[in-house]
Amino acid sequence: MRPYAMTRGRTSHAGRHRLDLIALVIAEPAADDPVWDMTLSPEHAHILDLCRRRAQSVAELAAELDLAVGVVRVLIGDLADEELVHVTRPVPPAELPDESILREVIDGLRAL
Repeated sequence: MRPYAMTRGRTSHAGRHRLDLIALVIAEPAADDPVWDMTLSPEHAHILDLCRRRAQSVAELAAELDLAVGVVRVLIGDLADEELVHVTRPVPPAELPDESILREVIDGLRAL
């Protein structure tokens, strides 16, 4: 099937989910309901199957499905809207704690 048909002509997902290449996709318990296997497209079902086994990054899913990342992002967005998958985003470097603060905390704990 052509990517255009898989995404119904969409090139991005309108949802609230920002899907970085390293964002992890995890199947939700609701995805285990057998009715979804009958109502989803084969590509959606394949993504769910892969994410049931273990968390998968967007890049891993694109490689496994042999599809463009943009197409996979749209498909994951569809699944997230149906609450069949949960997407966890990596922490941006700007939000990570400063290494010097962590060292001070460790030193303080050792001093106790």
